[in-house]
Amino acid sequence: MKIYFIYFLLYSLLFSEPYEGLTLITTNNNPVVNSTILIDNNFNIINTWIHDTAPSSIAYLMPDSSLYVPCRIYNPENRLPTGGRFKKMDWYGNLLWDYTLPNNICIPHHDIEVLPNGNILAICMETKSNQDVLVSGKENLTGSMTLDMIIEIKPEPNNQASIVWKWHFWDRLIQDVNPELSNFNIISNNPGKLDINCTIPNAAYGNSDNIEDWNHCNAISYNKYLDQIILSSRFMHEIYIIDHSTTTEEAATSFGGQYNLGGDFLYRWGNPQIYKRGDNSNKILNAPHGVNWVPRGYPGEGNIVLFNNKHSSNNSSIIEISPPINSYGTYNINIQNAFGPNQLYWFYESNFFSGSQSGVFKLPNGNYIITSTEQSRIFEVNLSGNTEWEYNESLAPPRAIKYPADYLNTILGDFNNDEIVNIQDTILLVSAVIGNNDIINSHYDLNNDEVINVLDIILLVNIILN
Repeated sequence: MKIYFIYFLLYSLLFSEPYEGLTLITTNNNPVVNSTILIDNNFNIINTWIHDTAPSSIAYLMPDSSLYVPCRIYNPENRLPTGGRFKKMDWYGNLLWDYTLPNNICIPHHDIEVLPNGNILAICMETKSNQDVLVSGKENLTGSMTLDMIIEIKPEPNNQASIVWKWHFWDRLIQDVNPELSNFNIISNNPGKLDINCTIPNAAYGNSDNIEDWNHCNAISYNKYLDQIILSSRFMHEIYIIDHSTTTEEAATSFGGQYNLGGDFLYRWGNPQIYKRGDNSNKILNAPHGVNWVPRGYPGEGNIVLFNNKHSSNNSSIIEISPPINSYGTYNINIQNAFGPNQLYWFYESNFFSGSQSGVFKLPNGNYIITSTEQSRIFEVNLSGNTEWEYNESLAPPRAIKYPADYLNTILGDFNNDEIVNIQDTILLVSAVIGNNDIINSHYDLNNDEVINVLDIILLVNIILN
């Protein structure tokens, strides 16, 4: 591992350059317009999608050029979410699927993950009554308690959907205060559970009497090779990995799934004091965001990267760790220590700070694309910490994603995305040329002369004839 890291560090020092790609930027706090833009390394806008509802996090671009957008419905008085909407848009901004989740299921907020089968994982919150919480051993609570859960949404025709899987933090809760209750247990012996009475320093709402946002998970990512989900929790100062292979029923227990741990945490890292395997000196994470796995084929594949918002006074950091995974896909831990690692695989802290949102993704060449939201700053650094590319606009994006330059597999001239270039596409282009189409953008400019005119029609006809 050390030799591998040193090799890429030397490579970065000698041959560093920006990764050639397309950067997707979503705004969700713009008072004028909420949008997603796709730019190249020269800051040329490749495409723009306009949103009629503010995104709750970032949009995700698919290789077929469709865009998935989680949208928020919130109370304007306290800014707390009151509902969620999920959209799938085509390249031209047309709605392919538009679904609003019923509030009686849960209240979506923050991030989503699009699974390989087209289903969507979404972070939600659910509220438990004061009585429910008190009989679960929560001390000194005078109101209700709102905590997070995960749902899997299967898109259906006619803007409908099915909920095909659920996972709840509520099912993980244990306590060591009242031995008469069924969830009584020794906290330190159960790292796969969450102490309902855990003390969470510096976490908004974390120690209040009326807990409105206990976990505040803000990012979700999926590993298709392990069938595992990773989450980051701002208020717990931790990241969690859970098994996705369980049924909903198994996810409510500690048994079942391919790892036979049910819905319990397979792994957690960042703040071991809340499962009583350390103290505040062992706390590494502070309000983390944007956690995800390093994809296969990338330097450090299988590692975990995240944005640690409040690493030190007025400084955020980027952290990459190599988790202690074994050949079974579970994570090594002994009977008394916290989950490792104790040493970071890579660390970057250099004059950037954002107290909220933000994130990082690792790129195929070993660079990192970083978003510092409160600075409206998107920048790419190499392993040695040198800035290779930067984009500064007053957009305050939650996170930016950089895709490979050849990521999109769209067919030139296939304007309606039916994978065929024919007369229907010609009709759309002619409408654009004569100004009868509400959806005008640069994708109609087939010859890239920055004008949509009859020359593009001639080129399209030639494509069809050939």
